Amino acid sequence: MKAILLAGMLAMSTSLMAQNVINLPKPDMKAQSMTVIEALNTRHSVREYAKTPLTDQELSNLCWAACGVSRDNEHRTSPTAMNKKEIRLFVFTEKGVYEYEPVSNKLTPKAKGDHRALMAGGKSGFKQEFAQEAPVSLLMVIDFEKFGQQSEQAIRMGCVDAGNVSENINLYCQSVGLATVPRATHDTEGIRTLLKLTDKQLPIMNNPVGWPKK
Repeated sequence: MKAILLAGMLAMSTSLMAQNVINLPKPDMKAQSMTVIEALNTRHSVREYAKTPLTDQELSNLCWAACGVSRDNEHRTSPTAMNKKEIRLFVFTEKGVYEYEPVSNKLTPKAKGDHRALMAGGKSGFKQEFAQEAPVSLLMVIDFEKFGQQSEQAIRMGCVDAGNVSENINLYCQSVGLATVPRATHDTEGIRTLLKLTDKQLPIMNNPVGWPKK
């Protein structure tokens, strides 16, 4: 009887989570933006953000720019070593935490509620409180299970690939007027617990994103 009840509760929980999947609109390939040269020339880090939330279209464009599908389902906007696509992108918002699924262009819920404070830093040590004020934070996680190994070389390449994603975010944000800053400070253990990450999945970088505070 308990087994039946547990199975029913699990099925209900799975169903509720499925209902909260955010199917993003297609990335707007004609969105007004700077040229790459202009974005490179004016790019700068911003640490103050307006509270205005990003729309689903803005989220779609942002996530696609970070590591979305480019030429076909096998390629991404950001390069990865041996095309392993080992960088997973998690989206922290006021309402919950989601994982971006590039091929289906959707956000899959991973945790309910506001967990942006995890972006500020750990419970002890260095913290940057401004990071939790951005309406969105994009977290890059290196998944060594996708890479197939966790050697010293794999760790180096995973860090490089996370930097590639972050640079895409930086340039995209600059090109459309959004504010961001690349960071390596966050509560690693808190994130591991929240997202149920294994030892082979390493939170490595994050970019808080929002409209500039006026």
